[in-house]
Amino acid sequence: MSQFKYMLEENELPTHWYNLIADMKNPPPPYLHPATLEVMGPDDLAPVFPQALIMQEASRERYIEIPDQVRDVLKMWRPSPLYRARRWEKALDTPAKIYYKWEGVSPPGSHKPNTAVAQCYYAKEEGLDGFATETGAGQWGSALCLAAGLFGLQCKVFMVTISYHQKPYRRIAMETWGGTVVPSPSTETKAGRDILAVDPDTTGSLGIAISEAIEYAVTHDGFKYSLGSVVNFVLLHQTVVGLEARKQMEMAGDYPDIIIGCAGGGSNAAGLIYPFLKDRLDGSRPDLRAIFVESTACPSMTRGVYAYDWGDTAKTGPVAKMHTVGHGFIPAPVHAGGLRYHGMAPSICALLDQGEAEARSYHQNVCFDAAVSFARAEGTIVAPETAHAVRAVYDEALACKEAGESKVILFNNSGHGHFDLAAYDAYLRKDLPDYVLEEEKVQRALKELPQVPA
Repeated sequence: MSQFKYMLEENELPTHWYNLIADMKNPPPPYLHPATLEVMGPDDLAPVFPQALIMQEASRERYIEIPDQVRDVLKMWRPSPLYRARRWEKALDTPAKIYYKWEGVSPPGSHKPNTAVAQCYYAKEEGLDGFATETGAGQWGSALCLAAGLFGLQCKVFMVTISYHQKPYRRIAMETWGGTVVPSPSTETKAGRDILAVDPDTTGSLGIAISEAIEYAVTHDGFKYSLGSVVNFVLLHQTVVGLEARKQMEMAGDYPDIIIGCAGGGSNAAGLIYPFLKDRLDGSRPDLRAIFVESTACPSMTRGVYAYDWGDTAKTGPVAKMHTVGHGFIPAPVHAGGLRYHGMAPSICALLDQGEAEARSYHQNVCFDAAVSFARAEGTIVAPETAHAVRAVYDEALACKEAGESKVILFNNSGHGHFDLAAYDAYLRKDLPDYVLEEEKVQRALKELPQVPA
């Protein structure tokens, strides 16, 4: 019988993370200081991040060792399985081979703990009391609350207001694991109070929540800031996904022609894609296609500009060169809360700019079309964010059918949708709106970009 699932043994968990920056001919430009717009050094980041993470952010080493204590925790659910979606292939009547890496096996049900565990380990080693962070859909907040509890740390979570109300079970999970969760913007920070004074009915944004988390971290002794996407060290930690997948694809006797991941800040997509993209960068697989998929409601890669921008609304975090729709952007209340960040990981943006990767965006209804198709064939109900990757796979599989080509497609099934059934309910009742970001809003937000000297 043909195999559906490929499993690694516990002792095959990767011992090192892979750092794609080491293999990029033109790495992303450096971060700039939010106040002076001058190049930031490690000392500038010290008030915000643990020192070990700052060193990883700046590292040009190709492989960085995973501490034994981190691997011990990851073994709670890793290595994660790789599946061949044979039933979905049959349902789509496609000659394509479809594989997916299933990250929903972690306790919070997504890929996010891969970096949360590492960050909490380094925070504990540094003697910190806890972390402050932001979260959109709640997957990141859930992961950090879990990891913080495992390492005896406190966790303060600023959750985007619309998600706080749309996804109460994520909040309950965070509180069950010991976290403290407040809707953002809140009255607990100056950044939050200032925004509420202007718009008391705002639905919030990740940019606002980041501002609040950074402010809380730098004003509370023993706390630092943690984030679940965008920066290099987070994408580094996520490469356990792709490193495992490489071994599993060898077990399957295949190699992907196309690799796909949904991208809000880019962590899950990069985690799968980067260990394979190494082969494109070194010339051994020049035809490998990497596709990063976003929401039309927050289209940083497909409609934003590639420019320096602040990482948060209050302009307190590092300024990065990235594809952005502007740090002041307030996204529509789509159910894919993890895809509502105004920018994208600088390394992904550099790859897009250099033609090493592709980007596309989708409305949420067509994503749920594909997600329901996947669920009815494979059984798994995916998160709304992941549904964007599923849609891209759906389209590529049908393109293979039309062309009569048998390509190998691999995607990151980054999390389950068990806490997102209200979104599926809205879709099934035909009450799920599509949002198109108005060009006027894009242009207005982009007028606020920092004026960085050439």
